[in-house]
Amino acid sequence: MRSLLFVPADSERKLAKGLESSASGLILDLEDSVAQHNRPTARRMARAALERPRTRELWVRINPIATEDALLDLAAVMAGKPHGVLLPKCTPEDLRRLDDYLSALEVSVGVGRYATRVIAIATETGQGVFGLARFGGITPRLAALTWGAEDLAAVLGATNRRADGVYDDTFRLVRALCLIAAQAAGVEAIDTIYTDFRDEPGLRAECEAARRAGFSGKMAIHPAQLDAINAAFRATDEELGWAREVVAAFAANPDAGTIGVGGKMVDRPHLVLAQRLLGRAS
Repeated sequence: MRSLLFVPADSERKLAKGLESSASGLILDLEDSVAQHNRPTARRMARAALERPRTRELWVRINPIATEDALLDLAAVMAGKPHGVLLPKCTPEDLRRLDDYLSALEVSVGVGRYATRVIAIATETGQGVFGLARFGGITPRLAALTWGAEDLAAVLGATNRRADGVYDDTFRLVRALCLIAAQAAGVEAIDTIYTDFRDEPGLRAECEAARRAGFSGKMAIHPAQLDAINAAFRATDEELGWAREVVAAFAANPDAGTIGVGGKMVDRPHLVLAQRLLGRAS
């Protein structure tokens, strides 16, 4: 999940552009980018998009699970067999509830249990932030955790970035906690959106920082952001060469704890890193 592009599900034009883009996956949005009165139309259009031949993963962002809209969203799209569901304003209890709903709906539409994956947006409320440590083990359908700065800023009555454009301390803390919680849960960590889609240098810098921190991909709000995101989260030839050397060295010396590669000593944590880098090659 290197790049996930949000597409308002009620916009045929934006959907068409998304399907032509270089995104790893599209998020058909039924929540924030769709006005309440237009959600019935958005659900029909999302279902129609899911029925088309697919060239990439199609996810659906439903409305918060405690709302009536969430059930209407799921009832409308599950027969289209989306790759997964993006759950906003999520707490561990919300994930458990969604898991129950999806298990029932999967039976009704004739797909296997856990066929529908979930990405949880886990930091948009205070309850979600304080529940980050409890997402692991709830359901095997959890594929990734991501974080959100815009909704959290709204509920805090805060501005999420400083005057220099860097996230303020609260949001940097939340970002780091999401990353660590994803590792603890054994799932991917996906970085949040960069709202200024015209600021390519700022986007590239944020992507590079997220990749260094350990995020495996980033969400996008505009197709123009995808090249920068895909480039940042794809391992370089130099990194892949190093990773292949490390993996080959340990394969040739399976009992070694440390081993010399390229004039430097590496150990088992380096092997784990090398394997992750090779996983980014595709």
